[in-house]
Amino acid sequence: MKVITHSIHFDADKKLLEFIDKKVNKLEQFYEEIITSEVTLKADKASITENKTVEIKLAVPGKDLFAKKQAESFEKATDLAVTALKAQIEKKKTK
Repeated sequence: MKVITHSIHFDADKKLLEFIDKKVNKLEQFYEEIITSEVTLKADKASITENKTVEIKLAVPGKDLFAKKQAESFEKATDLAVTALKAQIEKKKTK
């Protein structure tokens, strides 16, 4: 699966990009028909602690899957978004 990562208003370091690639690629274990995934990283206002937002869009046959999560770090937000997408995949597979 191809993972496209966009970081808005900052440059994501290599370690973060590798972490995101690894986590998002694990979703293929649950649903092999994922075509591509698009990840958007945003750092919102610095005045609040949970200012890191991760949006993940999975291109799958039929309707695309999407999750948006916010946390104090991109890694934690990625974990939350991947967990949400895993639940969406399970729901899609049961239909």
